[in-house]
Amino acid sequence: MATARSPHGRAGIGRAEGRSRSGGGPGRLGGSVRAVGRALRLPVTGPARGIRKATHAHGAGESGLGKLIELHAVNGAGDVMITVALASTVFFSVPTAEARGRVALYLAITMAPFALLAPVIGPLLDRLPHGRRAAMAGAMLARALLALLLSGAVATGSLELYPAALGVLVASKAYGVVRSAVVPRLLPPRFSLVKANSRVTLGGLLATGVAAPVGAGLHMIGPGWPLYGAFVLFAVGTFLSFTLPPKVDSARGEDTALLAADAEHLHGPHRRTALRRPGLRTVGPAVTHALGANAALRGLSGFLIFFLAFLLREHPLAGGSAAVSLGIVGVAAGAGNALGTAVGAWLKSRAPEVIIVTVVAIVLGAAVTAAAFYGSFLVTCLAGIAGFAQALAKLSLDALIQRDVPELVRTSAFARSETLLQMAWVLGGAIGIALPLNGVLGLAVGAAIVASGWLTTVRGLLASARRGGAPHPRVA
Repeated sequence: MATARSPHGRAGIGRAEGRSRSGGGPGRLGGSVRAVGRALRLPVTGPARGIRKATHAHGAGESGLGKLIELHAVNGAGDVMITVALASTVFFSVPTAEARGRVALYLAITMAPFALLAPVIGPLLDRLPHGRRAAMAGAMLARALLALLLSGAVATGSLELYPAALGVLVASKAYGVVRSAVVPRLLPPRFSLVKANSRVTLGGLLATGVAAPVGAGLHMIGPGWPLYGAFVLFAVGTFLSFTLPPKVDSARGEDTALLAADAEHLHGPHRRTALRRPGLRTVGPAVTHALGANAALRGLSGFLIFFLAFLLREHPLAGGSAAVSLGIVGVAAGAGNALGTAVGAWLKSRAPEVIIVTVVAIVLGAAVTAAAFYGSFLVTCLAGIAGFAQALAKLSLDALIQRDVPELVRTSAFARSETLLQMAWVLGGAIGIALPLNGVLGLAVGAAIVASGWLTTVRGLLASARRGGAPHPRVA
């Protein structure tokens, strides 16, 4: 009986194995489930692999720059979510006259204290050279918690909105200062600083472009939903901050950069140590002249954002509504900024003084033309050109800092320069709020802002370019 059953048993086993190999039964079902799972994951894993490959290319993955690019992308996406929520609450929800008052109040409550705090951010962060990852994570975590607080404030319209918005602004700029200080520590081999900064900036711009429509869609669900999205993004950013390489926290060979020209300009506790502490002007005039030109462009940026926001709401571009007009100008500015970043990476560090003088002159010409022949097309062109020039001039400033500032103070120089540029943006925005809604007058004032920076710096920058920069920067 055993002998008779064994062939049938072997045959049955063989048939079962055959069915299993041919894809029948549980094996076929499992394979189908895995195939469906791969198909569902592909829309997520495919772009994720592509993004990781792009951000980690050319040695950026090995140096840690790729992780910083991804972190900055998360930061940009979170910031735009908060911007969408606040703009809808402070700007779009009320008539123009009332909106100007509310935005002016917003600036007074948030920007005025920030203007006082901004000079403190750089020196404070200089005291935390061994905690840069923790500082970036803290800025992310603070904004995550403030986003939750804002979600309740935008729904009820309570006064909590203003101090929470101030906290978001301060945390955002603190992150920006630390990020600028971190980039020199993560340069891949044969990478210039301007190329590294252009990659980081471009990553943030792309993330902002993706997050803006997502935030607008979330706002259609409810006014607090973009802030919930910001909470999630900043929570992810808190974790990503600690994935940066440990060398980010190294302060070996660094010192503090001051904005004093020489020992005679120092006062108080710094005076006795002046000879051991470097000042930005002691390493060559090109950096301070470039800072002046960039401050003019940053001031124009703040001015155009606030002035055109109200002007186009009251007087839209020809053939469009207020929302469409603002969208067109915003897209033009963003496209110009992205193009300037890409061109900056291609130009690398070729004649940065000449680049700054040229782009500021182009913006000045565009502003004068737009004021003289005010029209929809020229306003849109000015927004795009201003975005292009701001990005390219900032990257050229980075190249000058890399070239003229000694390595031991370069990190601190980035913190100081970023703080000054933010203060220029605040001043430009305040001017834009105060002006009457007259297009010709406003663009003429914008041209004057650019002219003030260009005329005071062009001679020094061109002289520096003729000398070929500072081949042997000295430290006072």
